[in-house]
Amino acid sequence: MELFRIKKDIPFMRHALIFNVISALTFVAAVFFLLHKGLHFSVEFTGGTVMEVSYSKAADVDAVRKTVESLGYADVPVQTFGKAQDVVIRLPLPKQDSSADDQAKKVFTALQAIDPDVKLQRTEQVGSQVGDELAHDGLMALLFVVIGVVIYLAIRFEWKFAVAAIIANLHDVIIILGFFAFFQWEFNLSVLAAVLAVLGYSVNESVVIFDRIRENFRKQRKMTVKEVIDSAITSTISRTIITHGCTQMMVLSMLLIGGPTLHYFAVALTIGICFGIYSSVFVAAAIAMWLGVKREDLIKPVKEKDDTDGAVV
Repeated sequence: MELFRIKKDIPFMRHALIFNVISALTFVAAVFFLLHKGLHFSVEFTGGTVMEVSYSKAADVDAVRKTVESLGYADVPVQTFGKAQDVVIRLPLPKQDSSADDQAKKVFTALQAIDPDVKLQRTEQVGSQVGDELAHDGLMALLFVVIGVVIYLAIRFEWKFAVAAIIANLHDVIIILGFFAFFQWEFNLSVLAAVLAVLGYSVNESVVIFDRIRENFRKQRKMTVKEVIDSAITSTISRTIITHGCTQMMVLSMLLIGGPTLHYFAVALTIGICFGIYSSVFVAAAIAMWLGVKREDLIKPVKEKDDTDGAVV
């Protein structure tokens, strides 16, 4: 399906060096902010107190969140759990001069002042060891995804494409993390899930372009490598606009009306989708070109039949 068709190929690779210099500077800036500021981890990673309260009717999550923030807890995850009447509140680690029980009691007292019918269902303390395990598991998940992508692309295409795709996709991931470090947005499990989703989403876009490059190598034997890549990217623009446009509409709906629970998840996906398109075109394809990909890498030469084969001796 195509919304439109561009008859003349756009010379993307002519400006590949300029765009990759911009990408390199953005990447370096993201790494700097990650090292300088670090990520603002949520309770799931740092440890803290988990409270579950129950209301007699559907809970007003925004009112609960404002009440908790009035006590000095900023960006605290507050969301319904199971039923609309049940709310889970995740508080950060208490200060040295207070305990987790005092912290939970203080919050519950403030909630009771707003609604006397609220009931405290449970209070649970999450240790930092659990957060360390989640961080380790998240890094391992990211590592296994990267290894799996490299193996898949190396088998389906060629190792030069595998290297190019991984560099481009890690470029997207680091830039997302750089945004969260710079603005000190909360990095929670949903954001980690978004980062992994962006990694797979960006790989899919790279595979589509690589597949079209291989197809063009077979059909357009007189074209240069640059012309083949430009033609492949140009011919997939309509598909890219349809796919990413529909996805971005869904993500924007979560960003605008999904509430605080889905806010940073949608932010991470929005950044990842935008940079995923950019990296697939200007980073992955350009790196593959600079690594020296050629027609012989993707199309095995046909062996000429020996005249002596089948000859009767």
